[in-house]
Formats: sequence, structure tokens, C-alpha cells
Amino acid sequence: MQPDNPPTRAASVAESAAPTPDLAVVGDLSAAPAAAGSRAIVSSATLSASASATTASTGAPDSMGPSPSRGVTAPDRGAGTTGASAWEQPAATPERNYVTGTSSGPESGTSGGMSAIAHNPAAAGQPTAAVDIAVIQFGPGTDVDANLAALRAEVRAASELGARVVVAPEYAMFAVTRLDERVVAVAEPLTGPFVNGLRGIAAEFGVYLVAGVVEAPGGDQPADRIYNTLVAASPDAEFAAVYRKAHLYDAFGFLESDLVLPGPLEPPQTFTVDGVTFGMQTCFDLRFPEGCRRIAAAGAQVLLLPAQWIPGPGKVDQWTTLLRARAIENTMYVAAADQCAPRGAGSSMIVDPTGAVVAELGEQAGLATARIDLGHLAEVRTTNPSLSLRRYTIEPAP
Repeated sequence: MQPDNPPTRAASVAESAAPTPDLAVVGDLSAAPAAAGSRAIVSSATLSASASATTASTGAPDSMGPSPSRGVTAPDRGAGTTGASAWEQPAATPERNYVTGTSSGPESGTSGGMSAIAHNPAAAGQPTAAVDIAVIQFGPGTDVDANLAALRAEVRAASELGARVVVAPEYAMFAVTRLDERVVAVAEPLTGPFVNGLRGIAAEFGVYLVAGVVEAPGGDQPADRIYNTLVAASPDAEFAAVYRKAHLYDAFGFLESDLVLPGPLEPPQTFTVDGVTFGMQTCFDLRFPEGCRRIAAAGAQVLLLPAQWIPGPGKVDQWTTLLRARAIENTMYVAAADQCAPRGAGSSMIVDPTGAVVAELGEQAGLATARIDLGHLAEVRTTNPSLSLRRYTIEPAP
């Protein structure tokens, strides 16, 4: 694997079992609850106000352009676990980084939102709903039970940071570098123990949880194939939405279609939380803008995109560019949760409808949070009504 360059860091937060004397802490830490056990969460709660000072202290320019409420984790992950190959087991969990992107600076004219445009949506009769979301970046492996346990710990941390919607990576249930017969052997129906576990975690922490599972297709489908499926579980332990990946990763020397069935071309799967509507796509789907456009046209204000974005030369730059493009062209929020290194490229992020990256991770394990603000979204869509001006519709290919 040829590593990609780590993203430019605008604000740094870190976690360890004990406080580190030389740790540079940014922002008000009073809003960061302690996680389970000895894990200490350090959260940058005032990113926009402190970003310029932190950038000056690190000497790192912001290559993504102005984004006053953007936050990026700093330190790289440790060496990981010992024993079995690090490519075939979940990433070690002692070190985690947590980023919040829910605060704003003098430029935004808001308090607690991500907007860079001063506005008063309530006075203008525009939507004012807001939902805090989190993207989880961790390293699932071939132990399904261990993956579920690691995911539960991350969801707990995200819920303690106030997230109502939590997004985990593609193949969160079982992950390898290249798909083989093992993925078929572990596949389960959506009534199986892993999905039941996801639904239980969502209920336990009162969140909507989206994660990638290995689904056994059943019925008259081939027994030697799987579906690459996203499950959205609700706080009442029910299914909020189910999406099966439509565009399979037959690129860059991989042939996902050798073992994975393409999902049916159905109407977009969406679900609504506190007045905010979410749609789902998976990893390679990102390269097909018409799929994301269908979701926006169906009324979604946020695109959730779990991924196992395979590392390689230029892949992080492509990932970032595509995520921002989907946000800009559809004037919608995009929340992408990738696997951490080594199987994923990392760089999970949350992008606002102007294309500004408001929360971002490096390649190490961690989570990032941000606030979905429909008032800001209404402002953006009023200024740039591209969705309402479109003259073409999207039809599924025969």
C-alpha cells in the first residue's frame, strides 16, 4: 500500500488512557463527557474560534480553503495489536480521536451551527430543524463479534457527544483487504445476530445507527453470493431503511461483482429524524453522481455514505473531491464514514451544502461530529437554487 498524504489539520484533539503533559488542547473541554472505562475524550468544542490560532501554532496551511468551523484530528494511530496479522483483525482501540464541528465563529453569525452565512431562518419562515450526527472511523476485521463490540463502544462515545444519527463504515460486520469465500461464509440474513445487534445498540443509546453488513441474499439468489448492504436501525430497534449497494467495485484491479450481487434499482431509501431527511449510498456509488441526485430529488437533505475506500495513490484526493462535489451539486450535507488504515484510506468527513469540510479525520481510528442545520441549508438553496432549476430527470438504466 502506498500511503496518501495526511489531510491538512486545522484543529487538533486527542485521547489517551491518561492525560499527556505536552498535549495541545483546543477549545472548551467542559462539553466533552468521559467515555467508558479509562478512555478520556478531548473535544474541540470551539473549532472556528480556535482554528486560526491552531493553524498558526502548527504551521500547517489549510489546503481545503476557508472553512472556519472545520476540525481535523491530529496524531497517527499506534502500532495496533500483536499476534494475528493486523490485516485480519479489528484495529486496536486504546487510541481514539474525537472531533466536533458543531460550533461557529464570528463569520457565521450563528451560535452552535455550521453556517458561514449570517441568517435568521426563523424570522424568514425557513426550516430551523437541526440534528447532530457522527461518523465513525474504525478498523473492522474478520471477527464479527469483536467488530460488533468495537462498534458499540464507538456508538456509545458518539451518543455521549450528543449525536442522534451515527454512521459506521461499509463492511463494518466483516472486512478483508480482498473479498474471498470467507465473506460468503459469514453472511447472514437481516434477521441474523449481527443486524439484531445493530438494532440493539441503536435502542441502547437512543440513536439512528447506519452500518455496512454482509447480507445472505436467500430466496432464489445464488448461494455463493452476498449483498453489500446498509442497515439503518432506529432507536426503537426497528429498520429505518435498508440499501443494497448498486454500483459494485469492479475497478482499480478489484472485482467486487465476483462475490457480490448488485442491489436492485429501487426508489431511494430515506428516513427522517427530527425533521431532517437522510438518504444512503455506499462507497463506489460516490463515483456515480446520478445516484446521489436521485436521493436529493427524493427530498433528502443529507447523504450518508459508509465506505471502505481502498488506499492508493491519489485516492484520498479523489475521495475528498467527490464528496465535496456531491455536496455542492446537490446542495446537501454529506456525511462519509470510511474504514481507518490499513484497509481503508480514512479521511471520514462531514461536508456542508456549500462544499465546506466542517469535520474531518485523518487515517487513524476516531469519530467526528457536526450539526445538520436546515436553516443553513435553506439559505444555501435560496442563494443557489440549482436543484429547482434542473431540466433533466434521472432514470434507472435498463
